Amino acid sequence: MNTVNRTEGKHTRRELLNRDRARMLISCPDRPGIVASVSRFLAEHGANIVQSDQYTMDPSGGMFFIRIEFDLEGLEAKLPQLKQDFSGVAQPFEMSWEIYRSNQKKRVAIFVSKEDHCLLELLWQWQAGDLYMDIAMVIGNHPEMAEVVEPFGVPFHYVPVTPETKAEAERRQIALVQSADVDLIVLARYMQIVSPYFIEKYENRMINIHHSFLPAFVGGKPYAQAYGRGVKIIGATGHYVTDELDGGPIIEQDVQRVSHRDDVDDLKRIGRHIERVVLARAVSWHLEDRILVHQNKTVVFN
Repeated sequence: MNTVNRTEGKHTRRELLNRDRARMLISCPDRPGIVASVSRFLAEHGANIVQSDQYTMDPSGGMFFIRIEFDLEGLEAKLPQLKQDFSGVAQPFEMSWEIYRSNQKKRVAIFVSKEDHCLLELLWQWQAGDLYMDIAMVIGNHPEMAEVVEPFGVPFHYVPVTPETKAEAERRQIALVQSADVDLIVLARYMQIVSPYFIEKYENRMINIHHSFLPAFVGGKPYAQAYGRGVKIIGATGHYVTDELDGGPIIEQDVQRVSHRDDVDDLKRIGRHIERVVLARAVSWHLEDRILVHQNKTVVFN
């Protein structure tokens, strides 16, 4: 069964509207003159700033973060020279920086296991035009997810994972995402631990949804852990994946109240809604270049 991509016209209009718009993300040690230097540079190159958000972590000598959106006529042709010229501004301030075209969709791979609720939320929002991305593929370690993905016209790859075949399975997964030039990997309740080698290749470009309000209940069966502690609030956490299990920089979290009357199945049912919303938000903010990572924290301009 094939379906028409209902977002085609909507995305085309968006791309046309944003074809001359770019996003600049900067982090650097805080000191006077940063904003003035960046603004002057953009003005001298004919750019018009349309939005600017900034944050100083510990104003007495900490880090400075800024996200700027600007319009520049003929952006695509001018962008390489703009980046080259900006390096001269960035160096004295010790900036880490990136400039992204707003209409450049990121290519995304979604990893799943048996649970489909987070996967479906991403597919629905993508189809509606609310998540501005290209879904390059869905990779699952159970074949049943192919039936979920097929109506959306997205390629599905079944890569079984067992303790004995885990290393080979991961090599296949890496080959698939690299061949498709994937920018972002989303672990949509993918119930497998990813190797440090894989994580290193996609540092701050691999988002996981953990079904608890981290740092509480790290690891497996968090709803059972929560029930065992008699919690009155459960939650979900969207975070970047690092070598530390469920310990990467947190992007988004949400919670909902529960009671002593709720058993483990009730907690799972309530939690599924929180998980899908939190993951979609985290992915959306990454796609819109709203996140800056510093050490094990994030600054999210939303």
